[in-house]
Amino acid sequence: MPSLTPLPDLHTTAQNDVVTVVDRSKPRIAPHAPTVSLFTATCIVVANMIGTGVFTSLGFQVEKLPSGFAIVLLWMIGGVASLCGALSYAELAAALPRSGGEYHFLSRIFHPSVGFVAGWTSATVGFAAPVALAAMAFGNYFKGLAPVPPLISSLAVVWIISLVHLHDLHLGSAFQNAWTLLKIGLIVAFVIAGFALGHSQPISFLPAGGVGSQIISAPFAISLVFVMYSYSGWNASTYIAGEIRDPQRNIPRSLFFGTLLVTALYVALNAAFLYTTPIAKLSGQLEVGLIAGKSIFGEIGARIMAALICLGLVSAISSMTWIGPRVTMTMGEDFHGLRFFAQRTRTGIPAVAIATQLAITTLLLATATFETVLIYIQLSLTLCSLLTVIGVIVLRFTKPQLPRPYRTWGYPVTPLIFAVVSLFMVFYMFQAHPRESLLGIGAMLLGLVVYFVAAGHHAKASPL
Repeated sequence: MPSLTPLPDLHTTAQNDVVTVVDRSKPRIAPHAPTVSLFTATCIVVANMIGTGVFTSLGFQVEKLPSGFAIVLLWMIGGVASLCGALSYAELAAALPRSGGEYHFLSRIFHPSVGFVAGWTSATVGFAAPVALAAMAFGNYFKGLAPVPPLISSLAVVWIISLVHLHDLHLGSAFQNAWTLLKIGLIVAFVIAGFALGHSQPISFLPAGGVGSQIISAPFAISLVFVMYSYSGWNASTYIAGEIRDPQRNIPRSLFFGTLLVTALYVALNAAFLYTTPIAKLSGQLEVGLIAGKSIFGEIGARIMAALICLGLVSAISSMTWIGPRVTMTMGEDFHGLRFFAQRTRTGIPAVAIATQLAITTLLLATATFETVLIYIQLSLTLCSLLTVIGVIVLRFTKPQLPRPYRTWGYPVTPLIFAVVSLFMVFYMFQAHPRESLLGIGAMLLGLVVYFVAAGHHAKASPL
């Protein structure tokens, strides 16, 4: 059971022109000392970013963009846009160091209702659905290594990882670090082996005639949407800000180093795929990683790549199992009606929140409805991150005196670059999936209704 500190009755304060209502008649969960290092925070960012996207999307890109230069540029643009988002989040995380990610930031910048909608999305399916998708992919790849039904291995990996994170925070940190380092090492080894052992293909990574028209084409723009999905997760460490040591310094560093490292890995990995494998074999194919592995190492190459992808998925599932419940926990700390989710063990683990996410993930896996859920929430997640980055600009005007241990490099160009890319993605999603996008907006409005119900039992609203 967590340590509870009783406080006196209802009290109203005003600070920095922000009126704060604190319900002091309710117990408040005492904070635990931060234990997560910069290294672990960076591993969480890397692990949360590298999933199946980089191993599956290239086949659809080369189908309409048969240019090595255009493909590499595509992944570099995605990395730059993600880095712009990470640098923007870094300023907010350093100025407002508390777990919760968009829920915490948007609550403080705009209004608690805006933050609650973002937190509602994350707490319900925002993390559970990607975990389910990654677990299903794990099951499909693992069956090529062992004769285990995909559903069994999918459920097993989710439950085992959740139990690790429920057991002990230090064990969870060690588990996360070890699997992330193993994943990075294997990707680097694959890239080196590809260029050293692979057979060079007739493809150029230098700009050539007609490449300009390809870059401004619709296929390039559409491919960028899926590249950005592959980069999602660059904001991972902001969700556990309250557990990171010296968050004002270490969160910005973890976001910067993690995103920069993944960008380098993504560009190198896709270059290795193109260098070693004929475009005709990759074009239109989903499992490009397996195809490239077979081209480099022969028949055993597909099994090697399947093992690599499985290892990568373990660390990705682990990072989302770690950070997702922290959003639910933070919401439980702020709203008495949700206080059940704020319960922590003596070592600071949000056991109820982790168990809740595990239950939702299990349900999605058992019913195989998570792919539909992902389509519904894509627009919501993009809007939340877009609004958060715009919040950097808003906060500069509304709270110019707020202490900012880190200021976004390249401001205001940096957040504007991310905003432009995000707006394009929102436009494309509405155009390509209007029904699902409207359902996503409907889910956010439902979260708004829940907020006004929960606001009647609001526990506290901390000032900036």
